[in-house]
Amino acid sequence: MRPVRALGASLVIGAVALASACGGSGDSGKDKAKASGGAPVVVQAANGSVTIPATPQHIVSLSPTHTETLFAIGAGKQVTAADELSNYPADAPRTKLSGFKPNAEAIIAAKPDLVVLSNDMDGIVDALAKVKIPVLLEPAATKLDEVYDEIQDLGKATGHSTEAAKLTEQMRTGIQQTVASASKATGGRKLSYYHELDNELHSVTSKTFIGQVYGLFGLENIADGADKASGGYPQLSQEYLLRRDPNMIFLADTKCCGQSPVAVGKRPGWSDLSAVKKQNTVALDDDIASRWGPRLPEFVKSIAAAVQKASAAK
Repeated sequence: MRPVRALGASLVIGAVALASACGGSGDSGKDKAKASGGAPVVVQAANGSVTIPATPQHIVSLSPTHTETLFAIGAGKQVTAADELSNYPADAPRTKLSGFKPNAEAIIAAKPDLVVLSNDMDGIVDALAKVKIPVLLEPAATKLDEVYDEIQDLGKATGHSTEAAKLTEQMRTGIQQTVASASKATGGRKLSYYHELDNELHSVTSKTFIGQVYGLFGLENIADGADKASGGYPQLSQEYLLRRDPNMIFLADTKCCGQSPVAVGKRPGWSDLSAVKKQNTVALDDDIASRWGPRLPEFVKSIAAAVQKASAAK
């Protein structure tokens, strides 16, 4: 059973600005047949063994990442309500429901036959269990294998195991190919980076999920030396960042905080940074950079492009 984990970067951004599962792909044909025929399907999630009585047709998703996944595996039409932050894809049935401050009465009023979420806020899992609504707690991933596992869990729960297995294989292969291609470009050169969560210089360390994605490229994270009691999300000082002078800067605050390569270049002292002078400051999509779902390969490609450009710089 997968342990319950915090939402990581998403919670940090919210605060500032406002054992792995066993799902597996299994026999996808049997999973789909069981759900379609009305026989129970059992999924191992962070909240234990969850029985899905039949293929759910009224899914409530309280996680933007899981909303993306449900649509990517072909279960989009089964999603009848999504939380207020589920802004992708555009046709997701976005509502005022919240995954951060879940309202049990509002969720129950949506008449779901399955609720999917990434964090058990305010005891929502138990509250829904009392009225016998199946709930899948699939927390924020801490490593890539958990990303693939959660996608397959959702596939099994919704009768889309085959599609989920295909998606995870595409993601796995795409990421491996992207990393391999970029790694060849470095020629063994050790590059450093800074990942910005907000314009108050909160960042991530190598032990976070985001940091591990960067770690695939063998990059040095300048925030590692600043992490003391911040659980992987330290706030850097201006002096510290300027002193460490990263080769690359990744801005994951373009939406939340209106940041851009031009904007950060105007910060005091930043024009002297190597990343700014050599135009190795990358504007990321906040959502893609903070979610662990189907668009993760896009985040990896953004890193790869920056690595290749920085490696080519003299």
